Amino acid sequence: MVWVTWRAAMQEALYGSRGFYARGEPPAAHFRTSVHASPRYAAALLALLREIDVSLGHPARLDLVDIGAGRGELLSQMLGLARRGPLSGGQLPGAPPAGYPSLAERISPHAVEITPRPDGLDAQIRWSRSVPSRITGLVIANEWLDTIPLDVAELTSDGPRLVLVNTATGAERPGPPASGGDRAWLRQWWPLRSIGDRAEIGSARCAAWADVIGKLAGGLAVGVDYGHVRAGRPAGGTLAGYRDGRPVRPIPDGSCDITAHVAMDACAVAPASTGTGATGTATGTGATGAAQTTVTTQRVALRALGLRGSRPSLGQAGHDPQGYLAALRRAAEESELTDPSGLGGFSWLVHAVRVPLPACLTLGGHTLGGHTLGGDTLGGRAVPGGLMPAGRAIDAFAPAVDGRSATPLERWADG
Repeated sequence: MVWVTWRAAMQEALYGSRGFYARGEPPAAHFRTSVHASPRYAAALLALLREIDVSLGHPARLDLVDIGAGRGELLSQMLGLARRGPLSGGQLPGAPPAGYPSLAERISPHAVEITPRPDGLDAQIRWSRSVPSRITGLVIANEWLDTIPLDVAELTSDGPRLVLVNTATGAERPGPPASGGDRAWLRQWWPLRSIGDRAEIGSARCAAWADVIGKLAGGLAVGVDYGHVRAGRPAGGTLAGYRDGRPVRPIPDGSCDITAHVAMDACAVAPASTGTGATGTATGTGATGAAQTTVTTQRVALRALGLRGSRPSLGQAGHDPQGYLAALRRAAEESELTDPSGLGGFSWLVHAVRVPLPACLTLGGHTLGGHTLGGDTLGGRAVPGGLMPAGRAIDAFAPAVDGRSATPLERWADG
C-alpha cells in the first residue's frame, strides 16, 4: 500500500506512465463536454475569434490554442467552419480589405495535449505537449484546469493538515501539516471554519493559469470549467472520479478520471498577483491596457454570442419542413449548451491582454477587486448519459438578449 498526498496521487494516476490521460483514454468515452455536445459551441468560439481578430487588427498570424485538446475535435470544427467562410453576404463589420488573406489562411492552430497526435488530424493543426511560448490570438482551455493535480487539506484540532490517500484503495488518513504557502492560500481563498472541513488547495491551478496568461502577448484566454467562488465554497470539497460515463469513487490507480472544481476567483487574480499580464509586461486594467478579467457563466456567454436555443416557428414546418427540422435540432443543441443546470452552469474565466474585453462577455457581471465576476457558480461534469449535478448554478446575470443588436454569431453567421 502506498500513502501519498492527493496532488502526487493525481499526478501519477492521470499523467504517469500508465495514467488515465497519458495512455490516451478518449475523453468523449467518459464524459460529455461542450465540444462533444454540438458544433454550435465551435461556431460561437469562432465568432469570438473573429472579434479578437478585429481587435488585434487582423494579424498575419492569428494563434488559436486549445489546451487539453483531447483528439483535436474543437480545433478541427473551428477550422472547418472558418474555411467555409461567413455565410452572410456583403462586407462584414471590421473585415479586412478585399484581397487580404482570409481568416482560415491566417489561423495558426495549436493543440496542447500529452497524448500522441491522432491519425488523420488536419495537417494545419500543430500538436505539442506544451503551450506555445508567445501567443497572439485566442487560447481556449476547456475543462483543463479541473484536471491539474492539487492537494486536499482538512481542518483538524491542530490546524489544517494535508490528506494522504492510498493509491490502491482510495482510503484516506491525515498527513503532515499544511505548509506556510498552503495556509496562506487557504486563508485568502478557502478558509476552513469547522473541524472536518476540507478544501482543495488551488495554488497549482492559479500558477498554471498565470503561466498561460504570461505567454499571451495579445488577445484572449478563455478557461471553461465547473467552479466556485469564495462565498460559496463546498465544505466537503468536490473531488470526484468518472469512468465510462458514470461517476465513480476517486481511486487514484489510473483507472478513472479524477477531477475537482476550480476556484475561479483565485485563478482570475493570479496573473495580476504574479505580474504576468502579458509576455514581459505587468498587468493593468485599462480598456486596452495590459489585462482585464471577467468570470461569468457559459449560459450568459453563449447566449450573448448568439446561442439562444430559440425554437423555430411552427409555421415553418408547413412550407420548409427540412429547414424546420434543422432549426429545431440547432435549438435543441443550443439549449443543451446553455442549460443552467448542465453545461450552461459552467464558469467562463476570460482574460484579455492588450485588447478590450468583448462587450458581449461583460454583460450582467459585477466588479470585485478590479475584476468583473459574473456569479456564484457551481457546475457539474456532463457524462454521455446526461449531467451529473454537482451543485447550483446562479444565472441572475443573464443578459436580456431579445431586442438587442445582432450578436457576434449573427454578424458572422458561421452556421
